[in-house]
Amino acid sequence: MTCRIEAQTLKAWLSDGAEIAFLDVREHGQYGEGHPFFAVSLPYSRFEPGLPALVPNPAVRLALCDGGDGVAERAARRAEALGYSNVGVLSGGVESWRGAGYTLYAGVNVPSKTFGELVEHERHTPSVTAEGLQAMRTDGENLAIVDGRTFAEFQKMSIPGGVSCANGELALRIGGLVPDPQTKIVVNCAGRTRSIIGAQTLIDLGVPNPVYALENGTQGWFLAGLQLDHGASRRHDAPPAPGSLGELRARARSLAEAHGVAFVSAAEVARWVADRSRTTYLLDVRTPEEFAAHSIAGFTHAPGGQLVQATDQWIGTRGARIVLLDAEEVRAPMTAQWLRQQGHEACVLEGGMAAAAGCPSPLRGGVRGGGPSATMAPDEVAARLRDGSARIIDLRPSMSYRKEHIAGAVWSIRPRIAAAIADPAVPVVLVADDPGVAALAAIDLAEAGVREVRLLDGGHAAGRAAGLPVEATRGTPGDAECIDFLFFTAARHEGDADAARQYLAWETALVGQLDAQERAAFKL
Repeated sequence: MTCRIEAQTLKAWLSDGAEIAFLDVREHGQYGEGHPFFAVSLPYSRFEPGLPALVPNPAVRLALCDGGDGVAERAARRAEALGYSNVGVLSGGVESWRGAGYTLYAGVNVPSKTFGELVEHERHTPSVTAEGLQAMRTDGENLAIVDGRTFAEFQKMSIPGGVSCANGELALRIGGLVPDPQTKIVVNCAGRTRSIIGAQTLIDLGVPNPVYALENGTQGWFLAGLQLDHGASRRHDAPPAPGSLGELRARARSLAEAHGVAFVSAAEVARWVADRSRTTYLLDVRTPEEFAAHSIAGFTHAPGGQLVQATDQWIGTRGARIVLLDAEEVRAPMTAQWLRQQGHEACVLEGGMAAAAGCPSPLRGGVRGGGPSATMAPDEVAARLRDGSARIIDLRPSMSYRKEHIAGAVWSIRPRIAAAIADPAVPVVLVADDPGVAALAAIDLAEAGVREVRLLDGGHAAGRAAGLPVEATRGTPGDAECIDFLFFTAARHEGDADAARQYLAWETALVGQLDAQERAAFKL
């Protein structure tokens, strides 16, 4: 039976020392406009498939919040159907949180970004402005620019001359990438926090080089009137410098242990996984290429740099154990020590890949299928459109719908899909990029009384290829209806200087918004 939780009670639970999963089930755009600091995003449109990964223990305290519109109650029923036995809903939604005097934070990955800003505040991480870096380049200084983001982000835009080396790889690769100890190293990201964390990683590791974070990253470079590269492919291919791995391993372990990181055996991890009173996450912090070539059952891929930057994309339970895996015991300890400083109980699997086979898969809540098993071919859809015998609902992202959709289709999303039904007796045809999203929406349509739900075979692309008429609607759905899209961050990489300034101001203001409970979560 789902219980209602008052804001003051939930606020106290978040620091009582027991495990709790606090999920915001609103859509991405709604969440990004303002949410409680420790609330993890899991939109209702993708709720059931995402829940077991974010919250693997179905016995944990699970608190859900919404906009006060009943979506959390619907999500709670789905969770209980999946075996979650301790589910509650924030009474009154996020507005009751605000009404109780607590802050709602804009943006995404807020705890991780706030942590990056705190690191700069507390550790005084050296930085250089875009103008200062450009002067170094113009003067021909002995310089290495290292981009700590993912390679995909690097390819979109980068500092001229920069090399992609994700933050999680820096400790392992920097000696091979920058062998001269006199070379100045500048670490950049798109904004601020990965620049700070990357630079501080190298400083804490004890590299002899002068190290700086690029203030405001690629956005600062753009705002300084400097040109970015687009489509660059320079990336680290360097293994550790010859003979350095043993020393790197020792330095990483020493730093990790100084921050309370434990190195645990596979046998100990097996005991943790079997303990149903606690939650244990098993995460592999290696590169995507390494994980694709050789993964270990039960371990989820979470590249170390991204895990520190966006911890809430993998960890939905506050107070859980986190066990990290790598191949050489450098990257996992370096990642774990940052997670410890964020307040997480992070550990490293002793023995790495060789030991990992002895770790059983964690307990997870079940996932039940459902939704439309029948499809409809594009030519039948065309006939249904002509005679008005079906309702076409497009479930793709709202921005995709605006750009192009089948003429006559309406846009909707799972939390609001019942409102898109004028007559439940009329069959519904769903258009979706992901059939799983359509399957979830079909559950809600069935509950709204729709007797026939079909899926357009091959999705929008197949319909277009088959000659179905398409149209664009630049302003439909209206901005207020596009609850899946966060306008707040959308334009900052598209040449919009005001949007970039707004984003950077938001990031630097995060620390000042913290209350005592939120600040105490970090262990710097």
